[in-house]
Amino acid sequence: MEQIERNTHLPTRIAKQFAQRIHDGALKPGDKLPTEHAMAQSFGVSRTVVREAIAQLRNEGLVETRQGVGAFVVERQFRHIRLEDGQRMDKHAFSDLFQLRVPLEIEAAGIAAAHHRAEHLIQLDDSLARIALPLDWNTEGVAADLDFHRIIAQATGNEYFPQFIGAIADRVGHVIIAAREQTMPDEIRAITITEHTAIRDAIRARDPVAARQAMRFHLTGSAQRVGLALRFYN
Repeated sequence: MEQIERNTHLPTRIAKQFAQRIHDGALKPGDKLPTEHAMAQSFGVSRTVVREAIAQLRNEGLVETRQGVGAFVVERQFRHIRLEDGQRMDKHAFSDLFQLRVPLEIEAAGIAAAHHRAEHLIQLDDSLARIALPLDWNTEGVAADLDFHRIIAQATGNEYFPQFIGAIADRVGHVIIAAREQTMPDEIRAITITEHTAIRDAIRARDPVAARQAMRFHLTGSAQRVGLALRFYN
């Protein structure tokens, strides 16, 4: 069984090990990561933890996942944005990072409404279905939620949106998980599904104005659910 650090969020520990192998060249572009089952056995963790680790690697721009096939190392053409570990940020720093997230994601939703392809709608629907599944809401649900936002970033057609939004999502995920542990899962799940469905519907309708409004409404509610008061400048 592989050894992992004990002072870091469990999925992050696993993601860091694979990220190091990729940076060192032990895993090269095109290489396939071990299966979820193999990784779960190797690290002695659940497959849910493995999925979150893979989601972090994907948000870092290190791997891509192919449905029914697995995760593969990708060619990194640009230096990825590196941010402070979300678990080490104080509340003020986290609030500032979330504040940065808001205008980026609002604009991404508007651009995605204008420029998305059919495959992006399929992926958004898949993420929505995962959000609605009665699985581990605090970990698997957050991973599906952040995947939804990552897909919107990709649907902009601007490669920098996924880099920035993915890096931020990886850092705020820990706090969102902690906040959900203090709430009623069924209530938050229903709200989350409603808000994400509104965003998906506006993007599908190719309505940039409605997509931006739906994303702003969602992020405002999300901030409140993690105890933040966002500042808007009109």
